[in-house]
Amino acid sequence: MSVNIEDGSSALPNGTSVIQLKPMSLKSLIVKYWILLISAAMTAIGSIGGPLLLRLYYIHGGNRKWIPGWLQSSGFPILLIPISFNYLRHRRNPSTSCEKFFISLKVVSSASALGLLYGLDNFMYTFGLSYLPVSTSSIIYSTYLVFIAFFSFFIVRHKFTSYSINAIVLMTLGSVLLGIRQNGDRPPGVSTGQYLLGFLVTLGAAALLGLIIPFTEVSLTKLAKNITYNGVLQFQFFISLFSTIFCTVGMIANKDFPAMPREAREYGLGESRYYIVLVVTAVICQLSFLGNVGVILKASSLASGVFSAMLVPVTSTVGVIVYREKFSGEKGISLAMCLWGFASYFYGSYRDTKKQCTMSQI
Repeated sequence: MSVNIEDGSSALPNGTSVIQLKPMSLKSLIVKYWILLISAAMTAIGSIGGPLLLRLYYIHGGNRKWIPGWLQSSGFPILLIPISFNYLRHRRNPSTSCEKFFISLKVVSSASALGLLYGLDNFMYTFGLSYLPVSTSSIIYSTYLVFIAFFSFFIVRHKFTSYSINAIVLMTLGSVLLGIRQNGDRPPGVSTGQYLLGFLVTLGAAALLGLIIPFTEVSLTKLAKNITYNGVLQFQFFISLFSTIFCTVGMIANKDFPAMPREAREYGLGESRYYIVLVVTAVICQLSFLGNVGVILKASSLASGVFSAMLVPVTSTVGVIVYREKFSGEKGISLAMCLWGFASYFYGSYRDTKKQCTMSQI
């Protein structure tokens, strides 16, 4: 039977703390798993559909580098729907105040700074994707776990373990293998130099994401203690807002807005479908975030990471099927090494979490 752990605890005469457990009702359990199922579906749709749609933009004639980066965050107004719904529910309780609903100015400032970094990361990822197949890009970008482990050691003092070191070695070797065999799956019209540039920029995007995530963890744990689901939505709203602002400035400097009508007229799928691709991509990318938040809150961050790891081979396979990308033996070996690294990383995280839970109960 599933249980909810309440914060209220009592102490025995000998000083031992007893955690009071409250049985979870059947209705609450059903709602929890429905939300978890829907969140997982949204994550899968976003994680698989996002790269495919971004690549679709390039395959049929799109050649701007800032527009796809802008699309990854410009769907942020969608977040106003759940935030507004939560606000109306909050206001129905006369004992609560508006101040308790909104996140603090410090958290907003932190989210704004992170948003600028995410904007740069989005641009780098889509720049690399313009020269790489979806299957290759997904494998390279998945190495962000290696950089998370590295930067977390310095930023949040996470210790290296044999599992994390094993993951770093495997995923690094897998990426190096892809870089060495760059001629094996080069898209038509892409030179060797462009492929190598796309590889390096995508790897740089993974490294930047690996740096951003520990800073995000610090922001949420230090500045926003006991943050709620609504607080996370607001946090992401400001991240996406400033990420969009960053890419908008890039688009203005690169004169992308005036070029969009001409690009739409020359788009291989037609002018109307050009705009449909842009809108659907923006929505899909935001769905991915909402799904990740739901999985984390209704399961755990570890479950979210494991689920995302499971989607890497799916995204690679779908890219091969939909766009008829080459899937060489080297790419298969690289994918297997990355998945092995994923499994090692998350198994080590699971062991550490289980050990901490056991120690806390003693």
